[in-house]
Amino acid sequence: MFALIPSTGAGPIYWAAFAAFVVVALAIDLGLFHRTSREVTFREAMGWTSAWACAAMLFAFWVGPRLVPAWTPAWTTAFVTGYLVELSLSMDNVFVIALIFSYFKVPKSWQHRVLFWGILGALAMRGVMIWAGSELVQRFHFILYIMGAFLVFTGAKMAFSGADDDGASLGDKAVVRLARRLLPFTNSFDGERFTTRVEGSLRFTPLFLVLVVVETTDVVFALDSIPAIFGITSEPFLIFTSNVFAILGLRSLYFVLASAMGYFRYLKYGLSLVLALIGSKMLAETWLKRWLGEHLTNVSLAAVIAIIMVSMAASMIVAWRERTPPGDASS
Repeated sequence: MFALIPSTGAGPIYWAAFAAFVVVALAIDLGLFHRTSREVTFREAMGWTSAWACAAMLFAFWVGPRLVPAWTPAWTTAFVTGYLVELSLSMDNVFVIALIFSYFKVPKSWQHRVLFWGILGALAMRGVMIWAGSELVQRFHFILYIMGAFLVFTGAKMAFSGADDDGASLGDKAVVRLARRLLPFTNSFDGERFTTRVEGSLRFTPLFLVLVVVETTDVVFALDSIPAIFGITSEPFLIFTSNVFAILGLRSLYFVLASAMGYFRYLKYGLSLVLALIGSKMLAETWLKRWLGEHLTNVSLAAVIAIIMVSMAASMIVAWRERTPPGDASS
């Protein structure tokens, strides 16, 4: 159901221009809007979430088609599909990050700082993964079948797994134990600092440990999301830009969704179905191309939107019914 767009390439100047845009956007974010630590309000988070979503759509429907010569209507559809898949998978990541902050008792006024530096690490890490994946796919096409099988397995595992880790065992995670063994940590926070000095020696604060766990979590989620977008397009520029827009919107999305996790209980099943469908497409690509032809990309976009919307709507309806007292449903 998902069309694989051949890699025709966007020139280095477009990569450089997009990288410059990301640097400027992050500098404005940290240097202008969040120079001091404070709690991000729901209204502000909604505004930034909407702004990043609009920026992604502007890039897909106006900037790309007008400024990138290689951009085609199929690229637009692939970009939007990839962006929605990455953003949807990021929602699951958001809930895990909320559990991490809760376990380590990170004040809300410091959470944006952790997320900001976590985003920088995620951008660098995903850039390397996308480059490596593109090189492998171009040289060994059968890698796509391995990715497809992995996505089907991951989708099934996600659907039948239990509830997400409630955070109670985070202190026993290997990454936490390894970090504490290799680095000197203090036992308490020092404001929003990642490092501090104790008796003249440099030590890391627990807030840095939180950052390490958040970064590790993103690596785990990238193992699902990166293969998923390779099931939509093999064009590195589309893969990277759609990933970046989804990641840039992750910070504000966190503050929107973190307090409403109960309203998205069925999202996991929607995401598992999306992963399984993309994986199945990668395994049956040749047959699906013969069957659907040029309609593949449009079908893929419609399928992703429908699955995510249905899972979210079902979650909110059930949550609303549970909150409504018996006999008051009509009021």
